[in-house]
Amino acid sequence: MAKRIQSGLKRLRQSLRRAEHNRAVRSRIKTLSRRARAGDTEALLLAIKAIDKAAARGIIHKNTAARRKARLVRRHREALAAATAASAS
Repeated sequence: MAKRIQSGLKRLRQSLRRAEHNRAVRSRIKTLSRRARAGDTEALLLAIKAIDKAAARGIIHKNTAARRKARLVRRHREALAAATAASAS
């Protein structure tokens, strides 16, 4: 049986707490992204802000953040174009 070293136990508690927080942040990004793809401009801005914050804090990689934002904006524009095309016809 391994020794129970205090610093090791503390690191374990910290890593579990951080992992839980990071999981919550990623989940929030996904939720906001789904709302933004539906064509809600305010949700798009919130999603971009959340993605930028996560990248700045190291929760997601900066290139991942850039890719997600680019795809999000493209899908948002497509949703708006489809909505205006449907209302025009």
